[in-house]
Amino acid sequence: MSRPLRYIVNELEDYKDQDVAKEVIGQKKELMEIVREIAAKQPASESSADGGLYVGIAGIAYMGYHLSQISQLQEERSNFVLFGLQYLAPALEHADRCKDSKKEKSSFLLGNAGIYAVAAVLHKAAKDSVKASDYAKRYLQGANNCKPINFLSCGGDELFVGRTGYLFGALWLNKHMDSQVVPLKEIHEIAQAIVQSGRQHATDHGSPCPLMYSYYETEYLGAAHGLSSILQVLIQTPKFLESDPVAEKLVQASVDYLLGLQTKSGNFPCAMDELDRRSRSEIDELVHWCHGAPGVVYLMAAAYLHWKDERYLESCLKCGELTWRKGLLKKGPGICHGIAGSGYVFLLLYRLTQDPKHWHRAAAFANFLKSDEFYQNARRPDSPYSLYEGFAGTACFLADLLEPEKANFPFQDVF
Repeated sequence: MSRPLRYIVNELEDYKDQDVAKEVIGQKKELMEIVREIAAKQPASESSADGGLYVGIAGIAYMGYHLSQISQLQEERSNFVLFGLQYLAPALEHADRCKDSKKEKSSFLLGNAGIYAVAAVLHKAAKDSVKASDYAKRYLQGANNCKPINFLSCGGDELFVGRTGYLFGALWLNKHMDSQVVPLKEIHEIAQAIVQSGRQHATDHGSPCPLMYSYYETEYLGAAHGLSSILQVLIQTPKFLESDPVAEKLVQASVDYLLGLQTKSGNFPCAMDELDRRSRSEIDELVHWCHGAPGVVYLMAAAYLHWKDERYLESCLKCGELTWRKGLLKKGPGICHGIAGSGYVFLLLYRLTQDPKHWHRAAAFANFLKSDEFYQNARRPDSPYSLYEGFAGTACFLADLLEPEKANFPFQDVF
């Protein structure tokens, strides 16, 4: 008996010189309907706060901020900020109950650090400078937590709870607070810890990649817990690679190693234990942001922008073609392993190339989310209104579709 496909076969019309701006006109109405549904069906209560930005209500608070930054939605800006603050309050109550946990202190997507970062920018948007400054300082308090090489026994370098997430949060916070909340010196020290940790693990385990990491004893390669997002943040850390030629050589050699693992179809293995004979068949491959090409594409885009090597752009385009074929995922509407996450790949490629084909493809995926075929075939996520699994992330994607020249996957803008 054949294994069922992980995706809905894409029979959407590809780009044929049409006016893409007309294709996205209806998305503003659609995302406002999503916001109303979240308000009606997802209470802003502490019972839904566990899971941080990833699946907790703090992610919905982030959505409010994200939408408030879209120029085509400016008439609703103050309402989006208030909406975000409404969901933020119980998330902060939950964070305060866990404030003494060493793991929670610097955990960005699953812990307190991410909640404090969103709290700082939302209060700044609400013109409450006192609270904005207070939560920014709380974020900074997590920096020292990240510096010991083995600060988490499960692996302290990845995106969800480790140093990489903390650094992405620091870069995002500094940008949106218009100040050096986390000083560059602190950021560079954490980046150095990531490089040292990766060299140590690679040496101890005889890795063919100069920098390698593990999370719960698995050497992941994708964006969620693995090598790609770790290398991405090292490339994006301002002046870090320029200040350390040895680190730059190690990072680029590691990017090139991962590039060499890209399959003919355009995908990447989920982890090192899936190489060679242990590799997944094409029918079983994961084409998600969390594991696969739709997440690794951000690393390759960052590498292209930094080193101007066409190989990395070619890799990005291969990721896009694969995502067009297999990105209508049955797991739902979210950005982690759903259709909005696939759609963000095309918005990234549009910013990289200015080719309207990619904006069209993003619009086609957005319109598919309204189709009967989606509702008949897609599963309901465990957290259907959350940022990464559910409709809060979808709303961010639809908003970014309105302004593709500024679109960015939450917290990981490579430009």
